[in-house]
Amino acid sequence: MSPGEIHDDHPFSTPPDLRDPVRRLRGRLSSPVTVVTSGTAADRTGLTVSSVMVADGVPSYLHLLVGANTDVWDAIADTGAFVVHVLGAEHREIADRFALVRPSPGGLFRGLDVEDTDFGPELTAIGTRAACRYAGHFDDAYHALVHGMVAEVVVDDLRHPLQWFRGEYRKG
Repeated sequence: MSPGEIHDDHPFSTPPDLRDPVRRLRGRLSSPVTVVTSGTAADRTGLTVSSVMVADGVPSYLHLLVGANTDVWDAIADTGAFVVHVLGAEHREIADRFALVRPSPGGLFRGLDVEDTDFGPELTAIGTRAACRYAGHFDDAYHALVHGMVAEVVVDDLRHPLQWFRGEYRKG
């Protein structure tokens, strides 16, 4: 322990012998940090999502796992479209904002450069993104595994992606 610390571990963390093994497995898989946006100019929403998979082919698909009770899932179902933004290490504050762990007075999109598209709001400062058409989903009581057909892709020179690993952000 370093000077000034009271505990070795977080005082509210679950003891190791009581931790869910599936959750521990998931924590050991490095995941990209993305922001998924959907909705219209009058009703934008977004969510930080790290459970994302791209399946290339003709057509190509993007699959993402979101909470079944989230605003972004409702917007995807309503509009039939969404945008997935791949975050770089410099976008950690945006990740926290859309994960709802950082206050965002005035709304999620306040102060960000946003362009409303047929697929939903695009965060123009994030150079790697995919616009998708909703192509179905699988759901259980807690999650929706959303399938999107990739319609447009923009890639930039992303060198240091933001990753989620063992409960914290890492720079790739």
